[in-house]
Amino acid sequence: MAVDILCVGHAAFDICVFVESFPPENSKCETEELLESGGGPAANAAYLLSSWGHRCGFAGLIGIDSYGRRIQEEFQAAGADTSLLELRAGYTTPVSIILINKKTASRTVVNRKIRGGALHLDETTLQRMSPRVLLFDGHELQASLMALRAFPGAVSILDAGSWREGAAQLAGKVDYLAASERFASQASGLAHLGNEDNRRACVRDLREQYTTVVIVTLGEHGLVADDGSGFFHLPAYPAPAIDTTAAGDIFHGAFAHAVISGMPFREGLRFASLTASLSVRVAGGRRSIPSLDKVKEEFANAG
Repeated sequence: MAVDILCVGHAAFDICVFVESFPPENSKCETEELLESGGGPAANAAYLLSSWGHRCGFAGLIGIDSYGRRIQEEFQAAGADTSLLELRAGYTTPVSIILINKKTASRTVVNRKIRGGALHLDETTLQRMSPRVLLFDGHELQASLMALRAFPGAVSILDAGSWREGAAQLAGKVDYLAASERFASQASGLAHLGNEDNRRACVRDLREQYTTVVIVTLGEHGLVADDGSGFFHLPAYPAPAIDTTAAGDIFHGAFAHAVISGMPFREGLRFASLTASLSVRVAGGRRSIPSLDKVKEEFANAG
């Protein structure tokens, strides 16, 4: 079926374990809190957009195993189009073990991803999608390039979480490069983005390299961006952080909502930032996604 938004990239199954403090090596600890759900940058964005009522499809690769089936069922329950979700025999669904420190809300992630698997898109099914917005996370380069070729008029967004071949190649081909602080530091060669001079230099460098709209997210320090009208800094919305899992993915999904809804650039960034700030107040990844009504209410109150 036709969709308004197509997200292409990594799907995984997340197991979130909450601990009082990060355990030292060769030790044991206990937990009473463990949350399980689908995960992955583009996958979480697709889940948010679908649960918010958008006609959204997800293209990614999972295995025909218990984790893969649970991922598929979650998407379908949210109303996502899964016709480009490839379930491959002999492929092992990626799994992420996420340890969340309850004292600091920091997270440590261990990913199990078998190398060598790449998503195969069915061209006929892809052509039926006709999305107006494309969102990539850099994990499925060839599939992402195929989608860009198929829909040259779609607005494209790259969630560049860390430096990888796919993200590096896609960065100069999309309309919006939404980079994490980690990717931005790696791409610009700057050791840190802890002051305004470095942030300005980083954004300037990314714009020169990729000639696109640049957004660099800085976690609790907000974000910096330049859409061609000049550099600016947007502070983060204050939030008592409980768990930052999926906050970046939620930001990108909310930004895609802002784009397809026609919000002005800066307003869309504020909307996405508020959505992410609401998410870190709740434990878990997908369960921390706030409802669209809640975000709209909080956004109106924030002014």
